Amino acid sequence: MDINTAEFVISSPKVEGCPNSLMPEYAFIGRSNVGKSSLINMLTGFSKLAKTSATPGKTLLINHFLINKQWHLVDLPGYGYAKRSKTEQEKLQRMITSYILRREQMANLFLLIDSRHEPQRIDLDFMNFLGEHGVPFSIVFTKADKLSSSKLACNIQLYLNRLLQEWEELPPHFITSSETRRGREDILNYIEQINNSL
Repeated sequence: MDINTAEFVISSPKVEGCPNSLMPEYAFIGRSNVGKSSLINMLTGFSKLAKTSATPGKTLLINHFLINKQWHLVDLPGYGYAKRSKTEQEKLQRMITSYILRREQMANLFLLIDSRHEPQRIDLDFMNFLGEHGVPFSIVFTKADKLSSSKLACNIQLYLNRLLQEWEELPPHFITSSETRRGREDILNYIEQINNSL
């Protein structure tokens, strides 16, 4: 898939404020500091589309971008890590949950995982939540360029083995690097494949 246009549409504090559109949506989520904005910019080829920041947890709204005037890319707030009050964290959690469970246009959720780290309970619990509710999702391992190829392969296999302890079938997974653009074609082709099936 070639991306020719990518336009910011709207930032919504609630799912009710999302675009009134029948176009398929592909949402991206992950723990704070996982490299979500960089990945979105790399995928679209527009370096300033999603705002990157050295401070984790800057995305506080549901951000819609219109891609090729055919589908929406959705940048969801990250979870964990960011220094927020309990009230703020609960508000973000409600926003994320309501979007994921109520937004019928969402064709797939891309869950970003930092390939440098061992499986984290917060991510595993989130995947189980998605599985319990039948939410279609894929795993995107980020920052692959930060590891040697052998260490990367080892980490990913460790993660998949951990998932197999609780999952009978693994969700699709992608290995990416915003620096080297690794995984870009794989993810875009996957989105195109889903679009063609709808």
